[in-house]
Amino acid sequence: MSHAEQAGARAGDIPIIRIHAADNVVIARRQLVGGTVLPTEGVTVAGLIPPGHKVAVRAIAAGQPVRRYNQVIGIARQDIAPGQHVHTHNLAFSDFERDYAVGQDAHATDYVAQSATFDGIVRADGRVATRNYIGVLTSVNCSATVARAIADHFRRDIHPEALSAYPNVDGVVALTHGAGCATGSDGEPLRVLRRTLGGYARHANFGALMVVGLGCETNQIEGLMEQEHLRESGRLHTFSIQGTGGTRRTVARGIELIEQMLEETNRVQRQPVSASHLTVGLQCGGSDGYSGISANPALGAAVDLLVRHGGGAILSETPEIYGGEHLLTRRAVSSAVADKLLARLRWWEDYCSRNDAEMDNNPSAGNKAGGLTTILEKSLGAIAKSGTTNLVDVYEYAQPVTARGLVFMDTPGYDPVSATGQVAGGANLICFTTGRGSAYGCAPSPSLKLSTNTELWRRQEDDIDINCGEVVDGDSDVQAMGERIFQLMLDTASGRRSKSEIHGYGQNEFVPWQLGAVM
Repeated sequence: MSHAEQAGARAGDIPIIRIHAADNVVIARRQLVGGTVLPTEGVTVAGLIPPGHKVAVRAIAAGQPVRRYNQVIGIARQDIAPGQHVHTHNLAFSDFERDYAVGQDAHATDYVAQSATFDGIVRADGRVATRNYIGVLTSVNCSATVARAIADHFRRDIHPEALSAYPNVDGVVALTHGAGCATGSDGEPLRVLRRTLGGYARHANFGALMVVGLGCETNQIEGLMEQEHLRESGRLHTFSIQGTGGTRRTVARGIELIEQMLEETNRVQRQPVSASHLTVGLQCGGSDGYSGISANPALGAAVDLLVRHGGGAILSETPEIYGGEHLLTRRAVSSAVADKLLARLRWWEDYCSRNDAEMDNNPSAGNKAGGLTTILEKSLGAIAKSGTTNLVDVYEYAQPVTARGLVFMDTPGYDPVSATGQVAGGANLICFTTGRGSAYGCAPSPSLKLSTNTELWRRQEDDIDINCGEVVDGDSDVQAMGERIFQLMLDTASGRRSKSEIHGYGQNEFVPWQLGAVM
């Protein structure tokens, strides 16, 4: 029975999910106990198989590849008999030759005749926002406390009166970080931090903002402004604690400036705009064995729709495409794009070597508990978020994304760092799949969380925006779920608050990538 036929069955009718006919493992739809017969496979389960985990359906000799998605996810550590649990005890990571076949799967995009719309905020320069925040950025960790004190003055949960006259302002957020000093004054670490801050300073979702420094830090505000071609204006102010005269005076000045900017920032109205103005950052965190079956391919189906409507999507987390990058090079629009992607993979291999790390240091403990065994398996499921359209460009961390369609941005796999780079690049919406559960939000771009399984949805519904576990249950399919996700993207971009926004997430999740030695 095919995966599509299984997906159409009612929940519980079929105990396992077969992804591809050539696979020698299948996935447990629910917990399986020893003696359970898998009628579609002619196999009897030997021992306990947790939900989302793999069970062998063919004999696999030691040293032979284990296949999922019709792709190699590792080699057998020992002989594995049909019906046995396949996981860390008998499956090992092993590198293998990839057929990059550049452009072989690239194809013309079937654009829609008339794009879908959402209610966006059109800025004076034509950029389109999905939210309307005032931001307080910091040049260095030393000014973080002051920045938070300024923003806290306008918190609706503490001081509801502060913004009561400004309903079109989504809030005042302080985005602080732990860097900005103890690094070289001329080098990649400082350039990347400044590029990240510059991307946020230019982000359409900020109606106004300020940058607060200490005064003596390596990341001088003047240097930030020069590198990122920023200028002070009525919507961008900069100052330092030392220059203003200490903590109390600096907090008072920040509050006063925001009070002056509120009226103009509030003077916006939403209007229908094309979905081509959406740029969605794709994330997955707390993944499990269902991620590559339900939420990730469903998000990929939504990305295909978004691209057909002229929008853009950013796939990231370079360590978590490792071993599956050949699936992306096959969709690259040119050799130059494929070469840029492979160059970033080589950079990561060197980076890990220099730091006594390995590319297979993933999956995490939670990923393994959820059924993922090797980075190869995790990467194949993660790439499913990207859908099937062409890979049109590759960007370094926090670089401005100007291409429409599917692009890749080089980031670590750590979700807050990765999403921070995507937002700096211009993402005005984040879609975040999770199988183990995630408490993540983002500012100034709203984040939607998609569960891979219904058990998680029931347990953590307050944090999850849509349940893709219906695909596993047989109550929906990938394409239908993708259409629902695409509509939720449009609704959220139009102002509908995500679960993480309701909880107030977003400020602590600003985590720029800190490269290099801390001196």
